[in-house]
Amino acid sequence: MPSLDHLLNALRAAGESTRLRLLALCAEGELTVTELTQILGQSQPRVSRHLKLMCEAGLLERYQERTWVFYRIAQPYTGGRLAGTLVSLLPDDDPTLALDRERLEAVKRKRADRAAAYFRENASRWDEIRALYVSEREVEAALEDLLGPTPIGDLLDIGTGTGRILERLAPRIERGVGLDLSHEMLELARVRLSQPELRHCQVRHGDMYNLPFPSGTFDVVIFHMVLHFADNPAAAMTEAARVLKPGGRLLLVDFAPHDQEFLRDDNAHRRLGFAESEIATWCESAGLSPGDPVRLPSDPLTVLVWPATAPNVESIVHRRSGKGTQ
Repeated sequence: MPSLDHLLNALRAAGESTRLRLLALCAEGELTVTELTQILGQSQPRVSRHLKLMCEAGLLERYQERTWVFYRIAQPYTGGRLAGTLVSLLPDDDPTLALDRERLEAVKRKRADRAAAYFRENASRWDEIRALYVSEREVEAALEDLLGPTPIGDLLDIGTGTGRILERLAPRIERGVGLDLSHEMLELARVRLSQPELRHCQVRHGDMYNLPFPSGTFDVVIFHMVLHFADNPAAAMTEAARVLKPGGRLLLVDFAPHDQEFLRDDNAHRRLGFAESEIATWCESAGLSPGDPVRLPSDPLTVLVWPATAPNVESIVHRRSGKGTQ
């Protein structure tokens, strides 16, 4: 619970018209300083000062990606309940806020245009690969079947690409985070996740070998068609296991071993699929219990969906105490 001083500081930070406008805009999604400056029609130094104050007060979250800095409203799980409450109290019919929303839509359209251009340039390459295996809908259905009907708390999608997995699973999760090294892919994902019903999902630039999250953060971690690009798949899986909560689940979607060399030569695939025994060994080395994979055969590529589970608290205590050892 925030202290009285923390609450008073946050209220003082919000008690100014421009800062309330910034709060309302950042509640609509992640925005850069440049975008916020365009919408508000104010100088960048002035907007930056307001943003700094609101971040220090815990009303906004800030993170840097290359030379860009993104801002979004603080989330409830980081202590940002007050920010959401303040936004809910803002009048819908206020003319200044209405004009801000119009300008925000123009900013989103520019983003969408850039993303569409990138997609057009690369669509033929992606379509060529997708034609080699079962439809993505079948893959996603298998993924959902393995997850089961239980609601999911925190989910991490490593190598999120266009954010499709987050979008598909969004109705079932409390919070979704997508991670990717490609800034172009992250721009595509931000466009996909800009809808109001997807505000609990966000994307970050990051490295699968050095995830920017504390240990035990996520209930579910997913690798969807990512590991075949990895130089060290075992290390990536070990790092994913680190951020799983006790009893959390890892799901890995990738190809069975194949002989399509053009994927290595033309599409930067480091590995031409993975054997079931190989994945099982890596899971066990990472401290996970591997399950039986689901096979989705096609010609020439077969997709496998591997489940694995992190030990729960009871089994961790049991193991550390040395009980049950021979």
